[in-house]
Amino acid sequence: MEKTRDMSKIFDDLKKLQEIFSQENEIRRKIEEVPKQLNSREELLSRLKKEYIEKNSKYEALKEKISEIKDDLDAAIASRESGEKGMDNISTHREYEALDKQIAEATERESYLRRDLLKEEKSFAELNESIKTDETVIQSEENDLNEARASLDKETSSLKKELASLEKKEANITPNLDQEIVYKFQRIIQRNNEGIVSVKGGVCGGCHMILPAQFANEVRDEKNILFCPYCSRILEYIKSDEDEEEYFVMNDAGSLADLDDDFEDEFEDEEVDDEDEEKSEVYDDSDDEEEEESEVDEN
Repeated sequence: MEKTRDMSKIFDDLKKLQEIFSQENEIRRKIEEVPKQLNSREELLSRLKKEYIEKNSKYEALKEKISEIKDDLDAAIASRESGEKGMDNISTHREYEALDKQIAEATERESYLRRDLLKEEKSFAELNESIKTDETVIQSEENDLNEARASLDKETSSLKKELASLEKKEANITPNLDQEIVYKFQRIIQRNNEGIVSVKGGVCGGCHMILPAQFANEVRDEKNILFCPYCSRILEYIKSDEDEEEYFVMNDAGSLADLDDDFEDEFEDEEVDDEDEEKSEVYDDSDDEEEEESEVDEN
């Protein structure tokens, strides 16, 4: 009776531990998930900053290109103006042709450079506006990310406090139990979230596998903590009307020895029947021989 009370206390403690371990596992899972909630935002911010850097590189390159175009344009304008001024002092036809060619080429280049400068300055303005927009978006994302970090840090701190409270409860229970069983039990809870299952009719309530008869009887005896050989959960025998009915049916049916005796009696009865059939066959053969001899005498 004292043994039964001890096992009952052990199972009560294990059930308390089961609840504690389950809650601890859930809290640890949440703590691990917290950083993942920021991953998408951090990736977005990283991508925005990368694009911002690339745009700034283009911005600087375009700025330098515009400066070069302006320098070339100034040179073309100077060349054209120089030719136009020279026209006032020409004295030969050859000088006129040379200056006229200079003015024409400078004018054509000036026109080309002005068109090119206008196009590049338009691209530069658009790029500059895009960069300003990106700066605003990046700043907003950084602010949101910092707020999210602060909120999640607060949540993590709260979860850690809950975990510490559960670990204190765990520490009050585990010293009363076999530490090897506690270790195995904790591993089981991590996998299945349910470490103790009932046994009814010789069947594990966790994996629903039929347990070996001798093993099921040991579970029924409740002398030790036993683990299911299939799913590794701790097995707890639950007494039911079905178990009682099965137990009495087995007793009424007799023992295995009685079954052997019945089998031997049946086998002996079969041997007697076989001997009777053989004798009957022999008798029938003798009758046939007498009939044949009678027929010969008559002839």
